[in-house]
This record gives sequence, C-alpha cells and structure tokens, in this order.
Amino acid sequence: MEALALWQTIAIFFVFIWSGFVRSGLGFGGAVLSLPFLLLIHDKPLVFLPLVSVHLLVFSSLTIAQPWIKDLARGQQPAFESNINWLYLKKILAITIVPKLLGVFGVISLPNDVITNVIFAIVLIYGLSYVLQKSFVSNHPVLDWVFLILGGYVSGTSLIGAPLIIAVMARQLPREQLRDTLFALWFILVSIKLAAFAAAGIDLQWKAHLWLLPAAAIGHVLGLKFHQYSLQVEPKRFMQWIGIALIAVALAGLLQY
Repeated sequence: MEALALWQTIAIFFVFIWSGFVRSGLGFGGAVLSLPFLLLIHDKPLVFLPLVSVHLLVFSSLTIAQPWIKDLARGQQPAFESNINWLYLKKILAITIVPKLLGVFGVISLPNDVITNVIFAIVLIYGLSYVLQKSFVSNHPVLDWVFLILGGYVSGTSLIGAPLIIAVMARQLPREQLRDTLFALWFILVSIKLAAFAAAGIDLQWKAHLWLLPAAAIGHVLGLKFHQYSLQVEPKRFMQWIGIALIAVALAGLLQY
C-alpha cells in the first residue's frame, strides 16, 4: 500500500467510503460492490482482502451493538436485545464453515491472476442479476444447501459470496432480523479468514487502517441513514444502477487479461 501513487490512494479512499455505505445500508455488499473497483486501481486481491475483512469485523460489531450504544448514550440500562436469530445462525454456520475453509485455502494457494479473474467473473454475474432484477432465489431444501455451500466457498476465496447466502436467508428470516443476522454471520466467517491470513504470513495492512477506517466510517454513517429509508421502500432502481456499474467494471477487469 505504501508504494501506491497519489491518485490510487485517493481513489481507494473513496471506494472505502462506498464500501462502508453499502455494507451498513444493505447489510451486505461491502466486498462485492467495492472489490472490483479496488482491483481496477491495484490488481492485488491479497492486498485488499485483509483490509475489507477488518472493516467487516469493526462495522458489523458496531451495527449489531448500535441499540445498546444508544441506550448507554441516553443514560439508560441496555436491554441487550438484538435482531440476531442465533438458532438460525448456528444452522447456517454448520453448512458454510467447511466450504469457507476450503475457499480460504484456495485464495492463499492459487495464482493472483486466477483469483482476480474469478472475482470479476462472479461480479459480472451479480451485475447482470441486479440489472435484470433476477436475484438468486432458492425454493427447495436441496437448492438451499447448494447456494449455502457455494456462498461459503466464494466467501472464503473473495468475500463476495453474500448474494448466494442471502438467497436462502432472505426467504427464511423476517426482514427485521435479516441484516443483523447477516452481520453476525460475516463476523464469524471473516474472523476465520483473517486468522488463516495471519497464519499464512500474509500482510494484514495494519498501517493502511489508520486512513481507511475513517473512510469506511463516513460511508457507514451514510449507510445507516439509507437503511432506515430502504426498510420503507424497495430500492430496485438503486440496485439496477449498481448492476450497470458492476458489469462495466467486471468487463473492464476481464479485458485486461
């Protein structure tokens, strides 16, 4: 990160504002909606994956704890209630944990260009689904398992398995429990990924957090405001514009090779 040009540093700062916005606003997408932009700026997945992972840990914790923090700020005794469905979370973890570990091994051992092309290809599929408003849908127990296993593996390789996992969870959880349960799931899965990175001797880019965490914090606050709005409406047009951007970035990335 220290060797980047000034324009790259500025661009990365703004991408992490965007990352924080979509993560807290939608409950997912902090990686899938920012990683392709980051790879266009600097084509090194293992530089950015630790950064995105730490941001997921920090801001998922803050989002889950937000009601308790508000109670403390008002001088009230925290109720320690949450919208996390812990029983359901255990079930999802039992299915995704092994593919997650296999995915982490893959991202550490596979060549850089292979991982980059896989990320852009997956992002292209996601972008098309957003534009066509054809989200991944699971309506059968066997398909649930397929989506969760694939989502766990993709999450292990690149942190962009959220849409596959959400295809299952969004159907089975009440809307008010979905975001916080997702954040709890990301916290656990990402902790595993960071531990594997550390064990493999990968640079976790701690110095870069000093200037990128504030960027993500700006986006996080904006995203919280958007989340309240999104609970009242279906932001389909917003997701279509995101899809167009993802398609353009994914094609640009794939054409580099």
